[in-house]
Amino acid sequence: MKNLTMTLAAIALATASFTTMAATQVQSAPANSQPIGVISAQAGTNLSSLENKLAAKADANGATSYRIISASGDNRLYGTSELYK
Repeated sequence: MKNLTMTLAAIALATASFTTMAATQVQSAPANSQPIGVISAQAGTNLSSLENKLAAKADANGATSYRIISASGDNRLYGTSELYK
């Protein structure tokens, strides 16, 4: 009986959908959040790839949200974001 309970618990945990806390992009500094740093990234020629790189770096740095404060470039885009937690 103990093995059956353990097996059912293992199956339930294996099939459960776990959500991750991803940093969300914001347009202005969020209320009740503290700035924790600034990151920069470079990407290809489209803005989506730059946004994706900045979002990944924000997640890696433990931010709950980030705000893109600059983006520029011609053949290669460069961007900077402020991180909040």
